[in-house]
This record gives sequence, C-alpha cells and structure tokens, in this order.
Amino acid sequence: MTQTNLQLLTVSLEEDVVEGTDLAALILRDFDLIDGDIVIVTQKVVSKAEGRIAVLADNDPTAFDALVRAESRRILRRRGALAITETHHGFICANAGIDRSNSDPGTVTLLPIDPDRSARRLLAQLEHRTQCELAVIITDTFGRTWRSGVTDVAIGIAGLDPILDLRGTLDHNGVVLQATEVCVADELAAAADLVKRKNGRNPFVIVRGYENTHQRGRGSISTDVVRSYHSDLFR
Repeated sequence: MTQTNLQLLTVSLEEDVVEGTDLAALILRDFDLIDGDIVIVTQKVVSKAEGRIAVLADNDPTAFDALVRAESRRILRRRGALAITETHHGFICANAGIDRSNSDPGTVTLLPIDPDRSARRLLAQLEHRTQCELAVIITDTFGRTWRSGVTDVAIGIAGLDPILDLRGTLDHNGVVLQATEVCVADELAAAADLVKRKNGRNPFVIVRGYENTHQRGRGSISTDVVRSYHSDLFR
C-alpha cells in the first residue's frame, strides 16, 4: 500500500499588510521552508502589498459600479448590485474580484494586475533567500457555475505546472484516458483554504508533501488554466 502524507501549515499574522510590505520576509519569519514546499498566498495580502487599494465612500453604489466596470473586460450578467464579470485577466467572477472584506473602512482591494507575475516575483525572493526549490500559488475565493458555495482557486502561479495532464495514460482497467486534465493548482488552493478562516488572519499556507516533482517548472494561470474563447461553450 502506498501512503501519501500532505501537510498544511499556517499561522496567524498579527500585523497588517500595507503597500510595500515584504511578503517574503513575513513568510520566512514564521516558516522554515524546505525543498518542495508550495507557498499558498491569499490575493488580499498580495494586493495590499502591491498597493492595489481603492478608496470608496460608504454606500456609494455608483462609484462601486464604475470601479467594477473599470476592472472588467465585459459584464456578463447582472442581478441587483451583483455583476458577473470577465476581468482583464480573463477570470469570470463576481464584481471583477473587488473585495470589501478584511479591508480598512472606506476601501476595497482590487486583484493584482498580473497575478502570475506577482507569484514569480515572490518565488524568486523566497528561493533566493532560502536556496530551496519552491512553488508559489496566489489564491482568491470564487463562486462556481451551477454549484452553490465558494472555494479558493488559483489566480497566479510560479514554479509549478498548474495542470496535470493525464491524457494518453491508462486507468486501472487499462483504458486510455482521453480528456483528463487535472487542475492541481485549484485543488491545492482549495485544500489550503481548509486551514484558513474567512474571519481570521491566515494569509499564508505551506503545502508540504506534494510529490509530483515532474510538474515543477514554469506555469501560468492566465495561459494554462483560463479557458480560451474558442474552447469555451458558454461565451
């Protein structure tokens, strides 16, 4: 019998993250990273560190709607104050990913301009300071089409191929798999969310024990995970 042990490590962050905060330093203060660790980072702290904050007056739906439009490539659906949008990154999400939760009063956080680039930058800093081979995944909470409830998904990645392509391999009956591509990045993001609290201060999770080392390397959410128009049956 083969046994796999996956560890999820997190700690509470006491201080607030502001523009210019050294996220790598915060991570290394609380975690002793080793080769193979995958560092999961919430979008909120990445956006704050990069200054992706907007000031909005309370109860000003017009200003919020204008911001949603500015952060969107197009609006797909509307219901009351809720807009389902396609962001400039190609993400389909509520209100262009703009978030009021865990932000200072009168402010909202915007998605990073390029989450893949943000992940690559953080990975370079961590690997330089630790001399370890690591990966970084930036996550955000999204709803899912046709299913209730939300879950964390990957919006940026570095050091890991986000898709495990099993096409051409055999199942346990010897049947060739024709279409199985597993979005490991989203699975790791969702797993990490199990040890975070939505009302807590746990922006960093270390995933330890993921052993698919052949997936190490350059990957991108924007090019490898976001479905292109020509392969999307619903847009």
